Amino acid sequence: MAKEFDICVIGSGPGGYVAAIRASQLGFNTAIVEKRHLGGVCLNIGCIPTKALLRSAEVYENIEHAGNYGVEVKDYSADFGGIIDRSRNVANKMSKGVQFLMKANKIEVFEGKGVFESQDQIKVVDEDDETREQIKADKFIIATGARPRELPNIPIDGELVIDSEKAMKLEEQPEKLVIIGAGAIGVEFAYFYHTLGTEVTIVELEDSLVPVEDKDIGKELGKIYKKKGMDIRTGSTVEAVEEKGDGVEVTIKSGDKEEKVEADVVLSAVGVTGNVEGIGLDEIGVKYEKGAIGVDKETYQTSVENIYAIGDVAGPPWLAHKATHEGILCVENLAGEEVHPMNYNNIPGCTYCEPQIASVGYTEEQAKEEGYDVLVGKFPFSASGKATAYGHEEGFVKVVFDEKYGEWLGCHMIGANVTELIAEAVVARDLETTGHEIIHGVHPHPTLSESVMEAVAEAYKVGVHLGTQPSRK
Repeated sequence: MAKEFDICVIGSGPGGYVAAIRASQLGFNTAIVEKRHLGGVCLNIGCIPTKALLRSAEVYENIEHAGNYGVEVKDYSADFGGIIDRSRNVANKMSKGVQFLMKANKIEVFEGKGVFESQDQIKVVDEDDETREQIKADKFIIATGARPRELPNIPIDGELVIDSEKAMKLEEQPEKLVIIGAGAIGVEFAYFYHTLGTEVTIVELEDSLVPVEDKDIGKELGKIYKKKGMDIRTGSTVEAVEEKGDGVEVTIKSGDKEEKVEADVVLSAVGVTGNVEGIGLDEIGVKYEKGAIGVDKETYQTSVENIYAIGDVAGPPWLAHKATHEGILCVENLAGEEVHPMNYNNIPGCTYCEPQIASVGYTEEQAKEEGYDVLVGKFPFSASGKATAYGHEEGFVKVVFDEKYGEWLGCHMIGANVTELIAEAVVARDLETTGHEIIHGVHPHPTLSESVMEAVAEAYKVGVHLGTQPSRK
């Protein structure tokens, strides 16, 4: 006989497990179904373990350049296996934390894959498709996340062509690596492997790295990565990957020119697609397109009235914090709470390569396309006392304002630890703060955060540290 709940969440990533907790807090009898690991991709094979890998690479890079700080370090080396093990331990710790939260909030956890039998019932099946449980619920929240997208001509086989999960758990460090795609995943793994000594080639279809970012950001990262010694192929495609000896031969096309590059392995990092298959959506009439379930962006209701969807499976942006916020809003709406809809143009994006990248709102190009007359300010970290003391002078903060009304349209950063700075712009934009208020808000010195204020001051032509503003008598 089916177990009955008020709300059943399918998937326990940062959207699903948070939705389940909030549902329990609001008095709903709640269940959650997870086919693999509590915490989903983010905690187990995504955000958290990759940040652990990147931290190890950053520590290694700091040791490598210790002489720049007057510190002498001899006989150091990278233990690749140890780095991977640390990453897995961090992920396991976080997953156990989610287990604790499920117990603390009295949420019943079902292990297996949730498949709809009707709009008010699912079955939980094991790896052999054998039914373990049946669950009835008044409301279902689909939070099944996403998986790496495959190029039709470059299938992921897990050996010669790998995805991000395999890349974070390789048993041996490759000597040569080709990465297809220069989005967040691609450039993060490029930094990690290159720092530890792998020869890295990045192939990107667009004309700059991180093409969703402001063009100045992509150009800056490309310049820095080339200086580090990476082989950057923008405006290029991978036409074929063929086995050669113990590795692969990769055919790269740039314009009319084709070149063959040898590598040990290829990482395919060309984006993600939602996990909509095999969970019974067609049978119950839930509409989806191109790997994304269609939802009302205020309630997250799907085309079936008692079924909701949040996170990656509900479409872009594919970000953990977006999924978390959607989960909370979805459940609070079900509880009859007053809900403030999410502003999808005010969701920050962060990329954790070195230097880091963080952004929110319109790029300069997008703002102009929307018809705004813009004020643009840029402040380089080379003019920052804190960044200079840290020894990380690369990068800048760039801000975009509407000249007419002073609306903060966008903020774009590249530099050390900038992912910790972007929240100022997010909150300020949410509060409809103008540039004048940022300028008059006293920022502590010396900090990296004052570079945000300095960039705004440059936009309004009152900056004092770059010598770019006309003198006034």
